[in-house]
Amino acid sequence: MSLDVYAFMCKALSEARKAAAHGEVPVGAVIADAEGRVMARAFNRTVSLHDPTAHAEILALREAAAQCGNYRLTGSTLVVTVEPCPMCMGAALNARIARLVFGAFDPKWGAAGSLYNLAQDARLNHRIEVTSGVCEEACRRLMQDFFQARRKTAGQKRRGTEVVVTGSTRNRLVPLEAGHVGSNPTLSATFKHKN
Repeated sequence: MSLDVYAFMCKALSEARKAAAHGEVPVGAVIADAEGRVMARAFNRTVSLHDPTAHAEILALREAAAQCGNYRLTGSTLVVTVEPCPMCMGAALNARIARLVFGAFDPKWGAAGSLYNLAQDARLNHRIEVTSGVCEEACRRLMQDFFQARRKTAGQKRRGTEVVVTGSTRNRLVPLEAGHVGSNPTLSATFKHKN
């Protein structure tokens, strides 16, 4: 059966918007069975669940497998708004997903063609057919808007400072930098472990 990938991507985008509304990175995923029925849908929940594995794809795969009573989702299609990372591609391969459809490429984490191409790696015992760029602009815009808003909010928050008392007992505010531990040069120095 031919799957209307645009209709399923709209469902995935709806999930991604839920993620953004919860302060999560806006990624949404939907899994359809071989007949084109929705088996599962999910959005990123790593922050709310305090779980680094709670990506939309992983949560959708778990839900679909629970509904099927089998971890193998043979013939299924995974539709996701952003190119999956290596963890999610590994899970999709283990689940024997037949087809992956994604919207925006992820040049920093993508494992379906951008940074890695696990879907077609001949060293693995399963291959996944990949369709990329479906509703790409909408998927990319959602991510860009989310991170622009986050940067704007972060810029409005007060940056960390400390009060340093100098020899003349005058106070001055000093911005904290990465690796900076107060005004003590001994603590601020890079430590080398003795072997």
